[in-house]
Amino acid sequence: MIGKLKGLIDSYGEDYVLLDVGGVGYQVHCSVRTLQHLPSPGEAAVLSIETYVREDQIKLFGFRTDQEREWFRLLQTVQGVGAKVALAVLGTLAPADLANAIALRDKAAVARTPGVGPKVAERIVTELKDKAPAFANVDPAVVHLAGAVDEQRAPRPVADAISALVNLGYGQPQAAAAIASASRSAGESAETAQLIRLGLKELSK
Repeated sequence: MIGKLKGLIDSYGEDYVLLDVGGVGYQVHCSVRTLQHLPSPGEAAVLSIETYVREDQIKLFGFRTDQEREWFRLLQTVQGVGAKVALAVLGTLAPADLANAIALRDKAAVARTPGVGPKVAERIVTELKDKAPAFANVDPAVVHLAGAVDEQRAPRPVADAISALVNLGYGQPQAAAAIASASRSAGESAETAQLIRLGLKELSK
């Protein structure tokens, strides 16, 4: 099983790179994002590898980091997500951005991936929501609040305040972060209007 390859870039294809390792050319399939960050032909590169062995073929998938490879594996645990869709998601969102989007239940961010519709995006966010916070770099309080809003467990004033900010044109993650901060400073008994006012102040910083 191949886990890592280090060699010289030989050439690029539409969705792969040919990596020359000691005179042997390995065809490695990569996301658009990974291909864009690799060096020019003739220069050295290192890729973390996921090896797929099928009856009729052996296929290599390459990643710039072990974390990206881990997300490739995680994404494929979701029903309806195969290697092609997983690569497309990682081509649209960097691992940290994907983790944040899932942690914050931001289905729209995941659905920006070509070929990923709202239903698949919802499954990705729902099925990986317990794994994403470990990789996310957002405030745990915001993650908790986003989950509460998504599952309709959030206090009414908080949910209404987030909804009001979204109606004003702010994204759901931005609104949730601002209201989480407002809720911390105002206390649990804060009314919707106060949370909106504090949330807007937070967003204007």
